[in-house]
Amino acid sequence: MAPVSMPPTTEARDVFRELGYSVREEGTEFVAERKWRRVLVTPIRAEDATDPEPYLTDGGETPRLRCFVTWKRSANDLREHLLGLKPPFDWAVIGVSDDGDFDVMQGRPGSP
Repeated sequence: MAPVSMPPTTEARDVFRELGYSVREEGTEFVAERKWRRVLVTPIRAEDATDPEPYLTDGGETPRLRCFVTWKRSANDLREHLLGLKPPFDWAVIGVSDDGDFDVMQGRPGSP
């Protein structure tokens, strides 16, 4: 079992590859691309799911689409907190498990 105190970076990369995206290898946060879509993917530790605000900064170059990936047991908490923060971009949350299983949760209403 993967330690939940670590962000699920490897699992996030695996999910996006499985979904047909090309994934850049550098850093914990990464960009996944497929056709016209460019998604900034941010893996988040389970402990940080209830305080995602520090993960919303982006250096001023936020892609239109963002995805936050955390461990399954924390995914709903993360989604609920992001809904309350109302970030100014389209987003989704993916909950992953160390066995490769994942669930995609819609972000703010109207997000793709």
